[in-house]
Amino acid sequence: MLYINDQIQLASWELSETFTRSSGPGGQNVNKVSTAVELRFEAERSPHLSPAVKARLRKIAGRKWSKDGAIIIRAEETRSQIRNRELAAERLVTMIRQALEKPKFRVKTRPTLASKRRRLEGKSKRSNIKSLRGKVTGDD
Repeated sequence: MLYINDQIQLASWELSETFTRSSGPGGQNVNKVSTAVELRFEAERSPHLSPAVKARLRKIAGRKWSKDGAIIIRAEETRSQIRNRELAAERLVTMIRQALEKPKFRVKTRPTLASKRRRLEGKSKRSNIKSLRGKVTGDD
């Protein structure tokens, strides 16, 4: 059971963990102990998430979203298997909480006539200044 917020708790059947040998520093510990964690969350089949949340989650997950609708998170930062499990779970919870937030609806606005005029006046002033930087002719 993984707690997301007051309304959403993920069941244990939705999550699965596999452990593999980690890469990077750690000496002989790396060669002997399977400390890297691969957390798999069956997001597409989850009854706790609405279709809109699943769509946002898919976008947030990016390459972590597999073809069969699961999110795969790999954690291998520390030498401790327990800490790597916690890190993977924290990443998943953060991702889901981010997907639960509805994006703000953007109201399209148009610039006012006065702001258009100010912009064009600024452009013409700047153009005039730059035109004065041209080559000087010997007509004087």
